[in-house]
Amino acid sequence: MNVIEDIRKYKPYNIQEEKDRETILSFLEKYEDAFFRTNLLGHMTASAWVVNKNRDKILMAYHKIYDSWSWLGGHCDGETDCLAVALREVKEESGVKDVYPLCNDIFSLEVVSVNSHYRRGEYVPTHLHLNVTYLLEADDTEKLSVKEDENSGVAWFPIDEAVAMSSEKWFRENIYSKLNEKLRSCYEND
Repeated sequence: MNVIEDIRKYKPYNIQEEKDRETILSFLEKYEDAFFRTNLLGHMTASAWVVNKNRDKILMAYHKIYDSWSWLGGHCDGETDCLAVALREVKEESGVKDVYPLCNDIFSLEVVSVNSHYRRGEYVPTHLHLNVTYLLEADDTEKLSVKEDENSGVAWFPIDEAVAMSSEKWFRENIYSKLNEKLRSCYEND
């Protein structure tokens, strides 16, 4: 799986994805260390929009740094298989074991600005997350658990309530709403 080729082939859903796709490809061409946090300007991340089998709930975690309910995901840290990163992060952040991709293709692209903060006592400057999102399915009856160093809660929310749970306006209006629109368009005939 070659994520750079996948990003090149990806058909943007809207103008945000079109511009963010260009930015991600430009960054990947310019920086050899784009998959590592050592690149302080930005680095690749992978996220997941996790749905249940009925496609009526979204799995979210209460992220400590952002003080908000959010999707699951994390840093690539040298791994170039972004789908593997998304799967790993969902398992680590939520405790679910039965999770799999509904499709191996990229579901969404985003460039996300991350404000400066402290992590484990270390200062992290403002930077970009060059993010690839995948659509995953998990069993909503499986026991959930928090990842103490990253989140303080994990829960399933009805699809529309999931968007409203985020306290981050940009994510609600431009990312999570978009992900739900795309989800509905993929499965409206099911």
